[in-house]
Amino acid sequence: MPKTFQVHYQVEENSEAMSLTAVDWIASSVEFAVRARGTARIAISGGNTPKRTFELLADPDHAFRKRIDWSRLLVFWVDERCVPPDSADSNYHLAKETFLSKVPLPAENVVRIEGELDPEEAAARYESALRDRFRLEGAELPRFDLILLGLGDNGHTASLFPHSSALHEVMRLAVATQVEAKNPWRVTLTWPVINHADKIFFLIQDTSKADVLKEVLLGPYRPELLPAQLIRPESGEMTLLLDRAAAAKLPPPGPDGMGLLGVSR
Repeated sequence: MPKTFQVHYQVEENSEAMSLTAVDWIASSVEFAVRARGTARIAISGGNTPKRTFELLADPDHAFRKRIDWSRLLVFWVDERCVPPDSADSNYHLAKETFLSKVPLPAENVVRIEGELDPEEAAARYESALRDRFRLEGAELPRFDLILLGLGDNGHTASLFPHSSALHEVMRLAVATQVEAKNPWRVTLTWPVINHADKIFFLIQDTSKADVLKEVLLGPYRPELLPAQLIRPESGEMTLLLDRAAAAKLPPPGPDGMGLLGVSR
């Protein structure tokens, strides 16, 4: 029986409007989780798209920073390149430079992937950290309050790349994977972990993403070619925040900028 879920997408005029909406959604998710459970646990991605969002999180001129109880927030990563933490290619480095070093987030609340280690060791240590922080037993999966994802123009998300061995991993929480890129080794959360999150947000912008986004959402199910199709949230809902260029091939949103798709796969 195919799994059906709803894809809500909001279309903004430009990247700045996207970033303002994104940081509002993040702050709201953190506030909700803290009220409900006392702690918020989020996993973030790297890349150029979330950079401005991270900057706004730490900006003292915006209210977003004040809305978050930083002592109750735990920050994890969706994936990481196997590079040192001070490398310009490190997802951790991007987050540290844009917001982690500028907000009162306790150091022990930052759970990074140790990309400077051997890839397999880094994956094993990250999985161990997840089991410890989430107090998991047996085959339990961590339930993040929010996972923030992007979409590559080849259909990848996290570090789940076309035809990679990581696409077939359903038992591990995090795995090392080799990809065709400048930094070929990466560590990534597996797709069952991502799907188990309470909320999944994609941030997607630019004309280069329009065709692949249409294929991921409306095309045939081909996860070996389009790994982002593996994201099928257990909650039954996921949300996409798009600029007009990225949304160009989707059904037009309503007057409020919101669109809705039912996806079955």
